[in-house]
Amino acid sequence: MNELLLPGDIWVASGHHLCDRDASGRLVATPDLWRAFLARPELVPPEEACAAERALHAGLLAEPLRPVLPAAVAALADADARENWAHFLGFRDRVAARPTLEAAWLALFRGGVAGIPPLFLQMLTHLVTRAAMEGVGDAFTLRAAEILFRTQRAAIHPGALLLADEDYLDARAGDGDLGAIGRLLTEAGAKPREVGLEVLSETNAAGYARRSDAHDLALDIAEGRPGQHGLARALEGFIGHVIGEAVAIRPVPVIEDANWTWHVGLDAEATSIANDLWQGKQVKQARLARILWLGVLGFAGTARVLPRAAGRPVYLALAMDAAQRVRAKPQNLVAGLPLVAAEDGA
Repeated sequence: MNELLLPGDIWVASGHHLCDRDASGRLVATPDLWRAFLARPELVPPEEACAAERALHAGLLAEPLRPVLPAAVAALADADARENWAHFLGFRDRVAARPTLEAAWLALFRGGVAGIPPLFLQMLTHLVTRAAMEGVGDAFTLRAAEILFRTQRAAIHPGALLLADEDYLDARAGDGDLGAIGRLLTEAGAKPREVGLEVLSETNAAGYARRSDAHDLALDIAEGRPGQHGLARALEGFIGHVIGEAVAIRPVPVIEDANWTWHVGLDAEATSIANDLWQGKQVKQARLARILWLGVLGFAGTARVLPRAAGRPVYLALAMDAAQRVRAKPQNLVAGLPLVAAEDGA
């Protein structure tokens, strides 16, 4: 695997360069980061916006953390604008109440994310994943980490198990003949897509950083491939940096454990399938085939591990849904790992 630090920055679009860092390397939001949020098209007032909305936006650009009274939001003429701003300000205030973005991410998912638009949660996950990958030089680990904050489309082929970025595929969609990879990644019954997609390999890995914000490289996570192990390394880094627990993860082809004690599904589909298996229910082969990746997690220390799981492996699973989409939920690790409850600054 490519262990050398790749030339260039990665995921500049995350906005991580607009953050400060504390002594532990965790991200601290700056006014410029909040200005980047305010530059989102969902928050920039449209031409027909009322004067009150324009004033609110301008005031926050000047002072992103200034207090905003409910009356100022209620004064907005457009109902959708009132809802958008209420959601954003609620998100801003909950994030700003924590010392770091990692602590805020944990607090949000431990406390409930009702009322927070998925877009903002995705942007926050993008940021904390970028911080977790700081200094990582393996392109396969970095590409695998994209799964934590971007929806993928999966394709299973003899000798390959490919994941490709869904937004990239949709942006490049068009009529016409397909390359072999494009055909594999086309949904059943959909129009052909001309995607011009490459698979990450040892040959093109050195160029990952340069094109990381394009999300234009597919990842092969088939058994024995670097991508399979890259996902294990990405999860180790994320859990260590964001959740604060040192772990070792290795991919496995199947779960063969008569004393299966604990598992975490990394998405809704994997959670459902793993729960049924653990409860001894019959699972049809077609549904089992949706499981794309399995891993075994072990803890480096035992101080925070629940007694029931101490010394026992924790199984991790990633799956695609019926539409062959992979929507990872790294927040499942927060509630799912067998750890004694910790402070949000873990």
